[in-house]
Amino acid sequence: MDTQSDFPSDVPGGDFPRIISVDDHTVEPAHVWQDRLPKKYLDTGPRIVRAPLKEMTFLGGRFKPVMGEPGDSGPVGDWWVYEDLHRPLTRLDTAVGYSRDDIKLEVITYDQMRAGSYDVPQRLADMDVNHVQSALCFPTFPRFCGQTFTEARDRDLALLCVRAYNDWMVEEWCGPKAHGRLIPLTLIPLWDAHLAAQEVRRNAARGVRAVAFSEIPPHLGLPSVHTDDWDPFLAACDETGTVVAMHIGSSSRMPSTSADAPPAVGSTITFANCCFSMVDWLMSGKFERFPNLRIMYAEGQIGWIPYILERADVVWEENRGWGGVAGKVHRPPSELFAGHVYGCFFDDAFGLRNLDSIGVGNVLYETDYPHSDSTWPKSREVGEAQMGHLAQDVVERIVRGNAIELLGLTEDGLWKGAR
Repeated sequence: MDTQSDFPSDVPGGDFPRIISVDDHTVEPAHVWQDRLPKKYLDTGPRIVRAPLKEMTFLGGRFKPVMGEPGDSGPVGDWWVYEDLHRPLTRLDTAVGYSRDDIKLEVITYDQMRAGSYDVPQRLADMDVNHVQSALCFPTFPRFCGQTFTEARDRDLALLCVRAYNDWMVEEWCGPKAHGRLIPLTLIPLWDAHLAAQEVRRNAARGVRAVAFSEIPPHLGLPSVHTDDWDPFLAACDETGTVVAMHIGSSSRMPSTSADAPPAVGSTITFANCCFSMVDWLMSGKFERFPNLRIMYAEGQIGWIPYILERADVVWEENRGWGGVAGKVHRPPSELFAGHVYGCFFDDAFGLRNLDSIGVGNVLYETDYPHSDSTWPKSREVGEAQMGHLAQDVVERIVRGNAIELLGLTEDGLWKGAR
């Protein structure tokens, strides 16, 4: 099955639109960088090593794994090794197919994950099971906006790694085997806005319409969106119609309350970084300087948006004189939101009950495959249950129509750049 016409329609709930998920994930195959980097970098560039786990913690929003030495005791997993970085594949990276009670923080190998995590034909098969037609996928090893390469010492190698990932994303992951059903999301060298602009234009020339970015760049030691530092990058996105896609955790700092807070605390408030980030953008003046710029928040959910817009409008109306925005934000933030910002959700009944306060045109659907929060293989059923009160044309827009418009897909919901 490789086109919309091939997609099964004689299944229960067949009236529910075929899903275009704007937030899924790929687990990069071991060969991505080894096949694409110059030979002199193969021993320092990203590569997979099978090794035991010495220790691993995930507290206060911080993930800290330690790789053991060959022969050490401990569970064995596949580790990405890059310069001095050792990062294991974990069950949280790819949890679909496992019961919730069996999903734990543990290292795994490629052999212990569902093949759809890294294999294109198997991914399409898993999409078919889940009533998904097309999907935009965020990275795993580079982290959600490529900050792995931003933190590297060798910037020449890091730039090659960014470009290699993008080439793999466009030519292989979203290549001929995907039949237009996988939508490319590329990375930029975050440390240089001019190089970032070049990479946006390079990929836009081959049909890419989405680029990953950090929700809160200062957490990565980078300038905020209130500065002019990002303008070359934003201008390139504005000119090419490239959407700035920000995933929760793309600032390398998940929300939490204390150093000893269990992961459940952060998991409950994952939307918080999106909330902070959106206010940054609404008060930055960037949407007025770059009128075609559009941003989206992957996995941020949507139920929190109405109050933030209400409060932002009050602050803009009552406090803009001393609030530092009178000279650059000339319209109510809620108006800027309507024209430039998209919230993404996979399970948010409250947000859908308050859709009129968000905007039908500003909401996108997702499945989060293959993460532990994913609604796979019941994303259609979840959508039907939560959207049952909405008119069919509204459901159509949320589940696929808005994504088609935002990402420049064909009328059938496929990526136009597919070969």
